[in-house]
Amino acid sequence: MLILNIGILLLSLFLIIKFSDIFVDASTSIAESFKIPKMVIALTVAAFSTCAPELAISFNSIASGNADMTLANVIGSSIINILLIIGVSAIISPIKLKERTIRKELPLLLLITTGFFFLLNDSFLKNTGNSLSRADGAVLIVFFVIFCIYIFSITRKHKEDYSNETEYTKKQSIIVVIAAIIGIIVTSDLIVDSAVFIAESLSISQKFISMTIIVIGTSLPELTITISSAKKGEFDMAIGNIIGTNIFNICVVLGLPITIFGTVSSNAFGLIDLMIVLLAALLLFIFGTSDKKLTRREGVVMLLIVIVYYLYLFIM
Repeated sequence: MLILNIGILLLSLFLIIKFSDIFVDASTSIAESFKIPKMVIALTVAAFSTCAPELAISFNSIASGNADMTLANVIGSSIINILLIIGVSAIISPIKLKERTIRKELPLLLLITTGFFFLLNDSFLKNTGNSLSRADGAVLIVFFVIFCIYIFSITRKHKEDYSNETEYTKKQSIIVVIAAIIGIIVTSDLIVDSAVFIAESLSISQKFISMTIIVIGTSLPELTITISSAKKGEFDMAIGNIIGTNIFNICVVLGLPITIFGTVSSNAFGLIDLMIVLLAALLLFIFGTSDKKLTRREGVVMLLIVIVYYLYLFIM
């Protein structure tokens, strides 16, 4: 079984990369066919679909009373998406940012992340454990509604001019995107499941599995789409995917189940963890607004911070 799972892991890694390439091409064709800004596709279709693994884990873990898994899922993904995925993508190919992204999308992400920081970090304001109430969940849903209104405004006000040459027809593009999304989600699940089996077979600790394989494994769709987009020069798709994913993670993956099931609390995540989440969003904002692009040097800084953070986790 160990050899079989290693084979499944390697094959799934190959397939998720191919599905991500197909997804980027088909999503670009949709944007060109309907004259929709590529950022809208990235902020919605790409971001929401790749959050499917996190959303499923969040509902299952909260319903079973395992709040730590839910928070680890969202906190870990928010950190990994920016510091690791954007960091690696910027190192591979510096990411150029549009004026609209700098003025609106990055501040919106920073605002929502800051709100999440104060809503969860009860110990920062009073001597209690960190928790999120049903009211906090409702606030996060309101943030998401604001985000949706912004997306709607982009679609109405901005129409992109593209050449008429697209790789797929409109109908083909939609079918291919749906098929690619399904492929990405299925292969990411296979990667996580096989990696967990391999880790357990080799007697690797549950903490290591939770903080690396589960969190990074569920972020593989974002990783492959973002890197593929950056390499193709589709910078709106690359940065928009991460911005949309983090907003969806915080507001829906966490906010929706909490609003439904009620208060969750945890002593496992403290000020350091939440500060890293906030720092990641702040660095993305600062680096992005400084010269309208994310350079290789800035990517290295992001990567070093996430490495130091994970070393801190394992030492503690």
